[in-house]
Amino acid sequence: MVTLTATIIILLLTCVVSFTAFSNDKIINDLIFHPPAITNRKQWYRFLTSGFIHADFVHLAFNMYTFFLFGNKVVEPTFIEIFHTSGKMLYVVLYLTALVVCLLPTYLKHKNDYHYRSLGASGAVSAIIFVGIVQYPMMKLQIFPLPIPIPAFIFGPLYLGISAYLAKKGRGNINHSAHIWGAVYGIVFYAVTCQFLTDERPLQDFVTQVKLYLENL
Repeated sequence: MVTLTATIIILLLTCVVSFTAFSNDKIINDLIFHPPAITNRKQWYRFLTSGFIHADFVHLAFNMYTFFLFGNKVVEPTFIEIFHTSGKMLYVVLYLTALVVCLLPTYLKHKNDYHYRSLGASGAVSAIIFVGIVQYPMMKLQIFPLPIPIPAFIFGPLYLGISAYLAKKGRGNINHSAHIWGAVYGIVFYAVTCQFLTDERPLQDFVTQVKLYLENL
């Protein structure tokens, strides 16, 4: 029997909204991140709702598969282990606030650009990925086209580099810069919450593990 975790609830909600929007342009127009609608009509909800719609099935599948692997298998259980009864709530707060924060630089850049629109949960998923990388930097990950798995701390910079390249190309409604800002926000959120709520010091532990790995090469 599948346990209904916070990750699965968010994933299912995102899939339902996205699938509905695939065949309904009005839903996309109402929910998509459109900076002038925020600037002129104060539709602040778009910071959140744009994360629950996707460009196509491949975009949705990639985001939700990655979210499930890192969120359900790694980050959410670790949050519950570290923060105890507050863990699930903090995990949900991380995801939802990452949807907003990752779009702030984009909003400042395009707040009066009527041609700019973006959608997708990439920023929040990126936040979850990089929290997982900080938690378990030696976790082995395999990405195409590499033939062998690589440690998570090496995967992270590669992921950001590809995102930066795609952001520079700037094609489509997928906001690739949100990957970068989501990653930064996720690390900051996790470090700060640990600093104030636990004895864990994840950044110091991350550096120690990476240093030991490099020394043993």
